[in-house]
Formats: sequence, structure tokens, C-alpha cells
Amino acid sequence: MTFLGKYFTNKSINKAEVSRKTGIRKSRLSQLSTKENTNLKAEELYLISKAIDSDPNEILQKIYGHLKLNK
Repeated sequence: MTFLGKYFTNKSINKAEVSRKTGIRKSRLSQLSTKENTNLKAEELYLISKAIDSDPNEILQKIYGHLKLNK
């Protein structure tokens, strides 16, 4: 499960409803939730955050907060 998938699960987010509100296919949301090598597009993040009434920065931090800069 990806960080986005965990976020959806922790927040009890209904992917079918997100799909309906955003126009993002359910299969794409499932891919984003389960396949580690799938990249989330900025427009997808924005639409998802609007659909679930959440701050896009919060979602970014949850999904990509583990990334660090090279020294």
C-alpha cells in the first residue's frame, strides 16, 4: 500500500466518491493507492484535496514527507 493508500484508509475516504467528484478513474485511484512506483500528478493531488475537503499541503506532507535532500 502506498502512502496515499494509507492516507485514504486512515481518513476512511471513499475512493468511488472521490472518483465521482474529481473525474479521476477508480482504477487510477486504486493504482495510486497500491502501486509504489505510481507518480501522483499535481492536478490529481489538487482535485483529490478539493474532493475530500483537505489541505493539499497536508496530503503532500503525509505522502512525500519522508523524502530528504541529498547532502
